[in-house]
Amino acid sequence: MNLLPLRLVFSHTLVLLALILPGCATRPNNSQPGVAEEEDFNDPLEDTNRAIFDFNQMVDRNVLVPVAKAYRTVLPDVVRDSLRDFLHNLRAPLIFANDALQGDFERAGETFARFTLNSTLGVGGLIDVAGRWGQLPYHEQDLGVTFGVWGVPEGPYLVVPVLGPSNPRDLSGQVAEGFGDPFNYIVTGNPYTLYWIPFVRGGVSGIDQRSRYIETLADIERTSLDYYATIRSLYRQRRAALIRGEKEQNLPPPASFSRNDNPTLPVRRQQQAAVVSEGRIVSGITW
Repeated sequence: MNLLPLRLVFSHTLVLLALILPGCATRPNNSQPGVAEEEDFNDPLEDTNRAIFDFNQMVDRNVLVPVAKAYRTVLPDVVRDSLRDFLHNLRAPLIFANDALQGDFERAGETFARFTLNSTLGVGGLIDVAGRWGQLPYHEQDLGVTFGVWGVPEGPYLVVPVLGPSNPRDLSGQVAEGFGDPFNYIVTGNPYTLYWIPFVRGGVSGIDQRSRYIETLADIERTSLDYYATIRSLYRQRRAALIRGEKEQNLPPPASFSRNDNPTLPVRRQQQAAVVSEGRIVSGITW
């Protein structure tokens, strides 16, 4: 029996609190129901969310930041970049599926080409050949975005223990992707039954992402009047932009704290974008 251990397995009980998702719809128009309004934060559970946010901050300060600093100290940039490229490549089948489910077949083709090039010429994904020399950059995509494109309402804003900012739509998509991840099927099924690998993958991904957040998030926290509100606002802005299908140059840029990916962007905009990278944050912690 394939037990399918997920890198987010401890969030399974939380998904029971999610709203029952309605059926598929077409891509939303200008009055998109999946897009967060700037003035309405849809946070009826704010007191509870703030308490969980404080807990996540404690975990971040006492566990994740020290580990992330050690990770950044021990591993040189080139090793961390290769590891990040490898982890991105593992997500390519899920990104391809979501591109296709959204009807964006051109981007699905690009994702397929990226995966093929990086898995072969890129030595199993350790080198981002497609992005560096093939003009096929990595892009964010997940089932929560697909639900939003279909018109599924986001539901109330949530802060999940350890996982961070979310909502019923994104959390449901996150858990479903864990079940549907081909990598999980391969490593946990016969003959391998390596149930621990998805947990290691999730842990390494979180530590790598957090290692790029250290200075930027510290600066945002220091200069924010309300750090909780800043994280909430930026998370929802980026998710809404992804659902609208905005081009990468028009999005708040995905965080990359090991280097400046776009030196023409104002520094403050880069700092704000730091907390909304790849859609999963725990006070700036991505898993």
